[in-house]
Amino acid sequence: MNKPEKISTVGWDPSPNNLEAFWMGFTPNRAFKKRPRLIARAQDMHFYDIAGRPVLDATAGLWCCNAGHCRPRIVEAIQKQAAELDFAPTFQFGHPKAFELASRLAALAPGDLNYAFFANSGSEAADTALKIAIAYHRQRGEASRIRIIGRERAYHGVGFGGISAGGMVANRKWFGPLLPGSDHLPHTYNREHQAFTKGEPEWGAHLANELERLVALHDASTIAAVIVEPMSGSTGVLPPPRGYLKRLRELCDKHGILLVFDEVITGFGRLGKAFAAERFGVVPDMITFAKGVTSGTVPMGGVLVRQHIYDAFMHGPEHVIELFHGYTYTGHPMAAAAALATLDTYRDEGLFERAGELEAEWADAAMSLKSHPLIEDIRTLGLVAAFDLRPIDGSPGLRAYQAMESGFHDHGIMLRISGETIALSPPLIISRDQIDEIFSKRLPAVLDAVR
Repeated sequence: MNKPEKISTVGWDPSPNNLEAFWMGFTPNRAFKKRPRLIARAQDMHFYDIAGRPVLDATAGLWCCNAGHCRPRIVEAIQKQAAELDFAPTFQFGHPKAFELASRLAALAPGDLNYAFFANSGSEAADTALKIAIAYHRQRGEASRIRIIGRERAYHGVGFGGISAGGMVANRKWFGPLLPGSDHLPHTYNREHQAFTKGEPEWGAHLANELERLVALHDASTIAAVIVEPMSGSTGVLPPPRGYLKRLRELCDKHGILLVFDEVITGFGRLGKAFAAERFGVVPDMITFAKGVTSGTVPMGGVLVRQHIYDAFMHGPEHVIELFHGYTYTGHPMAAAAALATLDTYRDEGLFERAGELEAEWADAAMSLKSHPLIEDIRTLGLVAAFDLRPIDGSPGLRAYQAMESGFHDHGIMLRISGETIALSPPLIISRDQIDEIFSKRLPAVLDAVR
C-alpha cells in the first residue's frame, strides 16, 4: 500500500499569533498580513490596537455600531442571556425574546410592515426577501413573476440572490451566470449634475422611469420585485435624487411589482429616522435590516414584511408549514437580547433624533474639505459622508487604500474605502468635538499624507 503523500509545511507556523490561516473576506490578504491593522478592544467612539493606542471609529465598525462600542446595557443583556438561554430553535418552537423583538421592530417600521422574519446577516436578509417575493406571487397564482430587478452599483450582500440583484461588478464577475432573468435599473449618480451635494440631489428622479423600459422589455407578468438601497452605501454613498423613491413606488404599484428597500445600512438612525423609508415618506413592501439592529454586537438580520404579504401565505391546513425557509440561528436568543437592549439604548438616548440634529453640522464640516486638491466630489446624507479621491495614474484604488492605511497607523482614525472613495459613517453617539476632530484634523492630515 502506498503511503499518503506528505503535505509540505515549509513556512507554515501553526502558532496562535500567526496571521496566515485566516482567509479574510473583502481584504487584500497579502498586503494586510505584511502590515496588519489589528484591533484588541473598543469602547464608545474608539477602537484600541494591540498596543493600546486609540483609533477614532469614523465608520461605526462596518456601518453597524450605531450605538457605539461595548455599551454597558447591551453587554449586560448579552451576558445575562448567555447564562439563561444559550440557544433555542425557532423551527416549531420559540422563545419569548424573539416575539418581543418582532413586535418592537414592527412598531418602529412605517405603515403596515407588521411582521419580522429573522436571519443572521444582511446577505441572508436580502436573499430571504427575494425568496418571499417570488413565493408571494406564486401563492397568488402569478407563478410567472420570478424576475428580480436590482440597480447598477447596488450592494445586497454576497448570497446568490443578493449578487444577482446587486450591481457591483467585482462582486458578480467571478461567480457564473447567477440567477437567471435578473435585470438592473441604472444607478443614480451623475457628477456633472450632482457634485458636492448635501442630502438628496435635485437631478435624477427621472431615472426611476427606466423601470417602464424594463417592464416593456420583460413584461410586468414576469417581474416579482424591485430591490434598491434607499441610499447606496457600499458602492460609495449615493443619496437618492429627490422624488426618485416615490416614483419607484408609483411604478411598482402600477405594475403589481413588490418594492423592497435594503436598509441594512440606512436602518436604525443612520439617516435620522428608524428607517430611511420614514425619512423619504415611502412605504415599501419589505425592508431588509441587519447591522444596527444589534449595534453590531451579535450577528442578526431580517426582513420586515407588509400585512398583505404575510396574509397571502396564511392559507391551507393550519398544521402545514406556510413558508419553507429559515435558518438554524433565526431569532437566536443572544441576538434577540442584544437587539432589545440596543433598541432601548437608541430610544432612551434619543440617538435617531441626535443623528438628525447633527446632520447639517456634519455636512458643513465634510464640505469644508471641498477645496483639497485630492477631492473630486463630496456627498452627504444623514450621518454619512463620502469623499471621491483623485486616483493615482495607472493604479486605481491605491490612493484610497493608502489613505486607509495611513489613517489607522499614523493618524488614529478608521476609514472605510470603496474604490477611490472614502466613506464615513460614525456611531450616532459622536460629539461635536469629534466631528471637528475628524474634518479639521485627522482626515486633512490623512489626505495630505497621500498627496
